[in-house]
Amino acid sequence: MDEKEKDFVGFEYLEVSTKQRMESLYVDSYANFGWEFEGSSTPSDGSDCVTVRFKRDRKLRNKAELSRLQRQFEACAREIETLERSRTTIASIAAFSIGLVGTAFLGGAVFAYLGGVLPLMVILAIPGFIGWITPYFCYQKLRTSRERQIAPLIEQKNDEIYQVCEQGCRLMHA
Repeated sequence: MDEKEKDFVGFEYLEVSTKQRMESLYVDSYANFGWEFEGSSTPSDGSDCVTVRFKRDRKLRNKAELSRLQRQFEACAREIETLERSRTTIASIAAFSIGLVGTAFLGGAVFAYLGGVLPLMVILAIPGFIGWITPYFCYQKLRTSRERQIAPLIEQKNDEIYQVCEQGCRLMHA
């Protein structure tokens, strides 16, 4: 009976929801904090999120320090996700705004046409069509510019994650 008690291992469990493209980062990194990968599941609603499940021994040595490093990793991972989301935010807002202004000009052109003022219709239609054509190019340019800005920041966060995971691995094997 004494031998069976020594073999008993109590586990604690963790579920993490993240984007599918970040799944491998979480699986690889959490192993450095004592977590064993149990599996993952995707919701049936068609989103690009995934739930990743882990377990680890409750009596893990250096658990407090590993938990601190894990929180530091999670903060870096959230910052990477935020930076990646910001890649298209400003570009989308600018493109939608330009398209909305173009729509307003075209609406004015329609009313000018219905009112029989053809010169005003032409004057309003030209910026309206330009306002419908330029959002695509504006979006592409702003997104590319933002990607160049955030690439070094994402790389810096990945380096920080690497260092945190390295510290966790050293604690696990100490």
